[in-house]
Amino acid sequence: QVRLVESGGGSIQAGGSLKLVCDYGRIPYSGYCMGWFRQGTRNEREAVAGIGADGSTSYADSVKGRFTISRNSDQGILYLQMNNLEPDDTATYYCAARFRPPFLGGGDCMSLNMDYWGKGTRVTISS
Repeated sequence: QVRLVESGGGSIQAGGSLKLVCDYGRIPYSGYCMGWFRQGTRNEREAVAGIGADGSTSYADSVKGRFTISRNSDQGILYLQMNNLEPDDTATYYCAARFRPPFLGGGDCMSLNMDYWGKGTRVTISS
């Protein structure tokens, strides 16, 4: 059983920073994908960042240079450090996991076909 719980969202002024946290516990598999996704005003869920079993990461073009995905595998915690936030970043952010291959690299973890999803945490950026 996999349970994902996000936290860290809130309302903040443009240019500020937030750090999202996803508690996923221990995943009893040799490898797995973790990723962050968001659903904004367009109501279309999109991949934001992914991290693979090898620790490599991948980012959406819209957040490159501003967001950083990381994890503490021993603690089963996924992070998304978001800097220089913009109004367009306003969305509900979801963490997700997939333990079926492919999961080696971050690029493998940017697909919407994830197996487990958190309930989301809301991020609102004001100008």
